[in-house]
Amino acid sequence: MVKLSKICRREWIGKVKKQIVTLAAAAMLSSGFAAKASADTHVVKKGDTLYQLAIKYKTTVTELKSINKLSSDSLYINQSLQVPGTANSVPSVKPPSPAIPSAANTYIVKSGDSLSKIALNHKISLKDLMSWNQLTHHIIHPGQVLKVSKTASGNNDKEPSAPAPPPATAPSGSSGNYTVVKGDTLSLIASRNNITVQQVKEWNKLSSDLILIGQKLIISAAGLKPSTEKPTEEVKEENSSVSTVLAEAQKYIGVPYKWAGTAPDGFDCSGFIYYVLNKTGSSLGRYSTDGYYSRSYYISQPQPGDLVFFENTYRQGISHMGFYLGNNQFIHASSNGVEITSLENSYYKKHFDGFKRFY
Repeated sequence: MVKLSKICRREWIGKVKKQIVTLAAAAMLSSGFAAKASADTHVVKKGDTLYQLAIKYKTTVTELKSINKLSSDSLYINQSLQVPGTANSVPSVKPPSPAIPSAANTYIVKSGDSLSKIALNHKISLKDLMSWNQLTHHIIHPGQVLKVSKTASGNNDKEPSAPAPPPATAPSGSSGNYTVVKGDTLSLIASRNNITVQQVKEWNKLSSDLILIGQKLIISAAGLKPSTEKPTEEVKEENSSVSTVLAEAQKYIGVPYKWAGTAPDGFDCSGFIYYVLNKTGSSLGRYSTDGYYSRSYYISQPQPGDLVFFENTYRQGISHMGFYLGNNQFIHASSNGVEITSLENSYYKKHFDGFKRFY
């Protein structure tokens, strides 16, 4: 009986050991499966955005939206997303994709960005930024990758060049005509043809900057390429007008800030613009910052006397403005009163929207 009991005990111990080994193997397999799953998916947490996840998983917003068949940038908590790999692991081998320009030469658009703001922050012109990215409009979206250097190219043998102007459908022998296509603006057409917006408007008897697709425009005087400079008399008149406006504006440096103020006892930013313009002969009405914003158009090469706008200062949206003085400075009615400030000022650089000019 004693000998039989020892045999039973050994068999029981053997069975227990076998069960322990089996459970350990199952745990290892389960752990391996979980690791693989985590490398392919991400569960959305509060505060996650596609832009943040693209950076974390070393991919792009466009790729994340594509592999997850997303039609918008909206995410919801506990949503499972397919991702190329974990942030700390080596991505799985994928088919070769187009070379991505180095981060130093590119910029990923964030919510609230505008082309003018990006150009200013990278010390480049709006014209170059649009040319390097082959843009014909000012519309950009979060997650979009923009080249912010001429050398930002996936192929060093090819440099991005400015988009060629759409072929004009002018009659044979008439090189001074152009037919408007989708995406055109007077500023773009003038820039491509080395002329001014004012010349295009004069030659075509336009009273505003509104143009229509299919509309035919005269883009040279008498069929000849016009001079890139305005006649001396016109330049003199324009410079005189600008000088008068800016000289008037500088008379009020130090005048205190006053909400809705439109007189020398106190100005707010739009009231300052209104007072100076009317004091120098303009008949423009009294509008808010948004009102002046909607009555002006973006420009890529600002001149003294143009407007400079800022967003999301004391409220969301376009909320502050001033006159551009040149040399990266502007004059405005701030909370400190009327003063001259540099666009390199960290606060205003952060809230910069762009340069505009009245229609």
